[in-house]
Amino acid sequence: MIRHAKYDDIDRVVAIYNQAIDAGFQTAFMEQQIVEDRIPWFKEHLGPTHPIFVYELDGKVVGWLSISPYRSGRAALRHTVEISYFVDTTYLHRGIGSQLLVYGVNACRQLKYKTAIAIILDKNTASIRLAKKFGFEQWAFLPAVADFNGIECDHLYYGIKL
Repeated sequence: MIRHAKYDDIDRVVAIYNQAIDAGFQTAFMEQQIVEDRIPWFKEHLGPTHPIFVYELDGKVVGWLSISPYRSGRAALRHTVEISYFVDTTYLHRGIGSQLLVYGVNACRQLKYKTAIAIILDKNTASIRLAKKFGFEQWAFLPAVADFNGIECDHLYYGIKL
């Protein structure tokens, strides 16, 4: 079941994000995040305009998707959002990411956003495949801007007009 995140979900959201950090090349963070540091970000997403959705299975949050402002504070970009999505590694390849992305894109449309962007490291091929599967196209390429202790990665912008 997909639902809006509640404050009680923050531990699982951060735990899943930390799995992505540990896996490498799925986010530009390289060190584990702690819940206390993520509270401001999480609270910003509890309102109606930039939500976090969680995928709950048997009472446990096993994936999440956030809709965040793109370049916050820049009024000309107010109709554009960034979508991020992560799934607990134990629950990969079950269609959870697909369901979250479809749900998130539909939510963006309902919220009257015009454009959604997913910013993905080039080595995160699973996330690229998922974005392409649902109509996202590569719009930008930032070569070798991420450096993971000597391993450089490209940052790719995938976008979809809503």
